[in-house]
Amino acid sequence: MSQTLELAQALIREPSITPTDGQCQPLMRQRLTAAGFTCEDMNFEDVTNFWATRGDSGPLLVFAGHTDVVPTGDEKHWTHPPFAATVADGYLHGRGAADMKGSLAAMTVAAERFAKDHPDHQGRLGFLITSDEEGNAYHGTVRVIEALQARGDHIDMALVGEPSSTEQVGDVIKNGRRGSMLGYLTVHGQQGHVAYPHLADNPVHRLAPALAELAATEWDQGNDFFPATSFQVANFNSGTGATNVIPGDAKIQFSFRYSTEVTAEQLQERVGAILDRHGLRYSLEFEVKGLPFLTEEGALVEAAVQAVNKVRGEPPLLSTAGGTSDGRFIASIMNSQVVELGPVNRTIHQVNECVSVRDLDLLTEMYYQLMVNLLARR
Repeated sequence: MSQTLELAQALIREPSITPTDGQCQPLMRQRLTAAGFTCEDMNFEDVTNFWATRGDSGPLLVFAGHTDVVPTGDEKHWTHPPFAATVADGYLHGRGAADMKGSLAAMTVAAERFAKDHPDHQGRLGFLITSDEEGNAYHGTVRVIEALQARGDHIDMALVGEPSSTEQVGDVIKNGRRGSMLGYLTVHGQQGHVAYPHLADNPVHRLAPALAELAATEWDQGNDFFPATSFQVANFNSGTGATNVIPGDAKIQFSFRYSTEVTAEQLQERVGAILDRHGLRYSLEFEVKGLPFLTEEGALVEAAVQAVNKVRGEPPLLSTAGGTSDGRFIASIMNSQVVELGPVNRTIHQVNECVSVRDLDLLTEMYYQLMVNLLARR
């Protein structure tokens, strides 16, 4: 059994539903300490985080990730128990296998090997690990980054182990992500009896034309690195549950995934202008979950592409598609180079989540080669 598989199994057996860590981080800290890292707890509220570094000076390359996982759902639908870490038919099964305990195991084993092979490496090597990525993410990576910045620590480059791959491990590297912004809209009407509509004001009817315009609006056309900004309604609620009552309010929650062609402030202004044009009485709040970022060129992208190409024999595709990750905090606050490289994402957040055992070893080699490319003395 490979060291990466063995560690991945140990991590999966810890039922670390967000924001719980279980004993995942102690397992990693113990091994990193033995490899010469200095580890520091950086916990905030109910979230467990740690920061680890090796080396004294020079550019800092950080491996970033999370030990928390999403809930399993009804466990009776799983072929193998979600926290049993079962190996079957060449796959490691379990919640977090792909997102992202497999990556954490690969990072740790690769770092152990690199420290042994290159004990006097140039620059610094680090780990930033949190138990609050799948949840609200208020007290995880972002709090650690803010604390590091306040004391003058700077991350030059970061590799986030999110499951970036599509069909084969390493076929895609995420070198950026779209921005994410949520909107909470309440349109105010007047509750009444459906038989006497002249005595009421139906907010659903009033909202419908404005919502149609929001859905049809072209917010931008994207660019060479980002698709066009998208607007999607996530939730729509109105009414009392009775069939003879006109509702007093209509509430929607919507989401923007936006490119670098537009700012959050511009989107907010345009939404407000559309609502005002339709004469609505409304309350509206926005929550910016993450700013868009792009690592277009530089040492990190070059080293990551070379590492993948050496292991796969084929270079990866650079992409900014998909959801958000904690890379957004590192990129926006630290102005760091950030890429995401991890396992195939086909089963993440699903029943019967799994990762190829072979892919774990390939990913470990990719991480090792990345460190060689950036930190090994020539």
